[in-house]
Amino acid sequence: MKFTVAREALLKPLQLVAGVVERRQTLPVLANVLVVLDGDQLSLTGTDLEVEIVGRVQLDQAGENGEITVPARKLVDICRSLPDAAKIDFYEENQRVIVKSGRSRFTLSTLPANDFPNVEEGTGNLHFSCGQGQIKRLIDRTAFAMAHQDVRYYLNGMLWEVQTGQLRVVATDGHRLAMCTRNIEVSSDEVVQAILPRKGVVELARLLTDADDNIDIILGGNHIRANTEDFTFTSKLVDGKFPDYDRVLPKGGDKVVFGSRSELGQAFGRTAILSNEKYRGVRLLLDDGLLTIVANNPEQEEAEEQVVVDYSGGNLEIGFNVSYLQDVANVLSSDNIKMTLSDANSSALLEEPEGGDSVYVVMPMRL
Repeated sequence: MKFTVAREALLKPLQLVAGVVERRQTLPVLANVLVVLDGDQLSLTGTDLEVEIVGRVQLDQAGENGEITVPARKLVDICRSLPDAAKIDFYEENQRVIVKSGRSRFTLSTLPANDFPNVEEGTGNLHFSCGQGQIKRLIDRTAFAMAHQDVRYYLNGMLWEVQTGQLRVVATDGHRLAMCTRNIEVSSDEVVQAILPRKGVVELARLLTDADDNIDIILGGNHIRANTEDFTFTSKLVDGKFPDYDRVLPKGGDKVVFGSRSELGQAFGRTAILSNEKYRGVRLLLDDGLLTIVANNPEQEEAEEQVVVDYSGGNLEIGFNVSYLQDVANVLSSDNIKMTLSDANSSALLEEPEGGDSVYVVMPMRL
């Protein structure tokens, strides 16, 4: 194997691929990246057995074909440390890889390409294409609500639900729920559901751009694959049943509040300073035209904020985890927030007033 590549052309896909490589792993080869050259097509593959990313580089000229695995982190660090416009010569010699650039020369250990695990190809049940920006928006709008290391392992991921004409993603940690729906060109005889693991969601989000460049998605029984010109992403799916999110969506709320997103977000941020560090609870006191936000902590300290809102419908006092309200205020992009409430024991429904594509549910707290 032998080729020459510009530092910039190699570094970007190498960083994307190395991101999936775990620092601590059971198999030594999992610390490596698989380098395969076929003519002028160079591909780099990293995996942790759950998620696999393949990055592709088009070389200026063809090299000598071959495949080998080299330590991922060391190769990234070497490429990073070289000057911006550097050319890198890469060749194999006596089961070692030589990386040369200018007066720098590095000799790296290797492991055989045959030892590198391949995420098995499942048959794809459902195939569709859309703009990368669509998928990126779906993830950006909902990923914050995924659970962290919950024993209900299916909550440590994101539900993808495909039906004819639309893709919906849902994330919940049991205390709040985020849902985003986009219209895309897809046809399916039935509603197809798949749960992406947390790591898969995080890695896919890193790969995506806001552009309208096409991405092909293949959903199989136990895998999801995403293909673009620059990369192929494969992830195992979580084997489990996601909660029926439709039952969680509050219906029939009669108290509708409209408020400035930035004003509310800042007020939540300021009251959060004096909320209980563990439970993060604040009380919302709703009156005609006015929302009062109150926070207390065990040190007998108190914060109070008043925000003018568009509301008329009687008094209400309800408690929430202020961090959950902040997260929603931060992820929405509209000028105003619409909040629908019914009573002190019912969840709040938050959304954009002008019929946006996202809906958020926050459960109340007893304070």
